[in-house]
Amino acid sequence: MTAKLPETLILDRVPTPIGTALVVTDEAGVLRAFNWTDYEPAMLKWIGRHYPKAKLVEGQGPLRPQFDAYFAGRTDAFDTIAWEGAGTAFQKTVWATLCTIPVGETWSYAQLAAKIGRPTAVRAVGLANGSNPVALVVPCHRVIGSNGSLTGYGGGLHRKRWLLEHEGAAFKGRLAA
Repeated sequence: MTAKLPETLILDRVPTPIGTALVVTDEAGVLRAFNWTDYEPAMLKWIGRHYPKAKLVEGQGPLRPQFDAYFAGRTDAFDTIAWEGAGTAFQKTVWATLCTIPVGETWSYAQLAAKIGRPTAVRAVGLANGSNPVALVVPCHRVIGSNGSLTGYGGGLHRKRWLLEHEGAAFKGRLAA
């Protein structure tokens, strides 16, 4: 049986130290999409594809306090956020596994592939990681290259660097604190 799609989505524009975040929740407060204003057109297109009948309204959403707390230094603020990512079973497995990467740690794509029991699926894991619709809460930014270097992040490498430094993670090229 397919889960009922939301009828209304709330788009909250949350100011952060690294740009304005777009936080989209449903009527129950479940996170459905996340991105940054510089990627708004792509996110709106994605919402239209996955939630074609939902009415999108702008306003302060129910998750604003958690996002404010995270950016103020409470890196555990997302631990209790309910989220739903529209994706394949494989993608959802990758996204759920991303949530097990502790704050302040990073994994390589190979480690992530091994954790889901698919050690040869490194490229597929990378694609699933990159298609995460609820980034930040599902911490795809915690995945780095096998050599410890920063690799792609949909929100831009400058944001990935900031987020990892904010969380106290080690990676190649990290600025000294």
